[in-house]
Amino acid sequence: MSEIKPFQTILYATNLGTHMRPVFRQAINLARIHKAKIIMLHAVAPIGSTGQAILSMYMPGKEIHDIEQESMNQVIETMRERLKNYCAEEDDICKDKDELLDKIVVSAGNPADVINHYADTHGVDLIVIGSHTRQAGGHTMLGSTARTVTQHSKVPVLIIPNGG
Repeated sequence: MSEIKPFQTILYATNLGTHMRPVFRQAINLARIHKAKIIMLHAVAPIGSTGQAILSMYMPGKEIHDIEQESMNQVIETMRERLKNYCAEEDDICKDKDELLDKIVVSAGNPADVINHYADTHGVDLIVIGSHTRQAGGHTMLGSTARTVTQHSKVPVLIIPNGG
């Protein structure tokens, strides 16, 4: 039987929804218990070919890559601002966040693919993700991103119901 080791790197995947506090709270608590670092990750949809064509028409001098990078930087700032506001309201959860939070990352692509790829390439030991569930045909259905991450992940995935 193999030895169970503490988690060292926790990937907290956020959709920046309004119901993510319980998910972040679990990531923080697990990081404290395991003395782990948290990477906060958000995936944004890439600009498709139609979007690129429209942007080229209205912003002829700008490179699409620069526009995408500016957009991702804005999302990172939004994430930092939300984290600051959250911690102002929930000081007991965030008192040691600076020691626990390793980095904030935004990446373009399908959320499930981005999450699993990041976990595979950055030594992640655990993925913490929120999921809303819904009823369909008498069965409870797990959100598509959480379901896909779980199906394809090479590391444990903790799914936190977040009602959103």
